[in-house]
Amino acid sequence: MKKILFVCLGNICRSPMAEAVMKKLVKDRGLETNYEIDSAGLISYHEGEGADPRMKMHARRHGYLLTHISRPVRELDFDLFDYIVSMDDSNWDKLHCLAPTAEAAAKIVRMTDYCHTHVIDHVPDPYYGGDQGFENVIEILEDACGGMLEDLENQP
Repeated sequence: MKKILFVCLGNICRSPMAEAVMKKLVKDRGLETNYEIDSAGLISYHEGEGADPRMKMHARRHGYLLTHISRPVRELDFDLFDYIVSMDDSNWDKLHCLAPTAEAAAKIVRMTDYCHTHVIDHVPDPYYGGDQGFENVIEILEDACGGMLEDLENQP
């Protein structure tokens, strides 16, 4: 089983959306028993809250249901997960600071490294933007999660 943890700052927009996209892709391909998928945030400010209502609304328009409850990244996550996926360089840097070992740090990957159609270096945070920002994030995450699943399924 491959275990994936998606990480953003507060775990209320990007990472729960990535979790939902990947879970749907995995389910649609009948691969649920092959993957464990979760998300977390680098700050605990929103701990215990659901996803941002704007993200939920845009997710529903695309056929996704966001049910995740925000939680912070824990040191244990570096042991439990095979891939810890950062949404931007700031997340990447903070995750490396939290990683307890070099082996744990090697599990950290960038979400946009899996994009096939978007040529970008980060998933922008839509929190302070408008509707188009949320739509853009969903499009990027669909591209990146699709690419990531393809890469994982093609591994020996």
